Amino acid sequence: MPKFPLLPVLALSTLLVSGCTASAATEGQEPESQSPPESQLDLIASRGSLKVCTTGDYRPFTYKDPDSGEWSGIDITMVEDLASRLDVEIEYVQTTWKDLMPDFLAGCDIGVGGVSISLARAEQAFFSTAVLDEGKTPITLCGKEELYDTVEEINSPGVRSITPIGGTNEIFADEHYPDGEIIRYGDNNTIFDEIVAGRADVMTTDASEVKWVANEYEELCAVSPDDPFNFSQKAYLLPLGDTVFQEYVDQWLTMAFHDGTYDAAKQPWWG
Repeated sequence: MPKFPLLPVLALSTLLVSGCTASAATEGQEPESQSPPESQLDLIASRGSLKVCTTGDYRPFTYKDPDSGEWSGIDITMVEDLASRLDVEIEYVQTTWKDLMPDFLAGCDIGVGGVSISLARAEQAFFSTAVLDEGKTPITLCGKEELYDTVEEINSPGVRSITPIGGTNEIFADEHYPDGEIIRYGDNNTIFDEIVAGRADVMTTDASEVKWVANEYEELCAVSPDDPFNFSQKAYLLPLGDTVFQEYVDQWLTMAFHDGTYDAAKQPWWG
């Protein structure tokens, strides 16, 4: 009768027994559950307020009256509706285009006021579904539209192209008008007065703003606002990674687009 070594058999038996023992020890135990991370939606409810970052200088989307301190604009009306549906108050955090992202990241729940979607911003925040499709287009003194209806004409020596500091208008000017004269201006509320006064020739901004300005200033005319130089979208800034709050805001926007809320917000500004 052949003799077989016992050590491998014993080792295998030991492994089987220990495996069964471990399985028996863990059988019936519930796996450790991990709570989902807290959403901004929960924080807003517990705080009782919606913190809104906005510049207050970009009509028709956001405006803070320097005398009364009252806020108005399409996006202001919209966030007031959002706050009412959340049953909370609003805390406005006034910022500038240069400081929009730092201020938003420092503690705002949402950023609004004609904010253009960009990949640079998308690296730091989520965006809601787009609320507007448009693009950059010029505005100038009436009668001079044909002088500035192409990028090449504006990008010419001696052409004074004015732009607010910070934001996508300045980025567009830097990228497309290196041969022209770029005037960087700090007050977006009075920037169009510079064109009327003859201290600047043209400004390239979003078609939505151009249409509003052309309606407010009889001296200024929009240059092909329905055929802009590029394509862009506007949306609302939301905390990066918070899909719960993003889905809530997107659902609210879908409802607002279809129940008349967004049309009512636009009506006083665009008719």
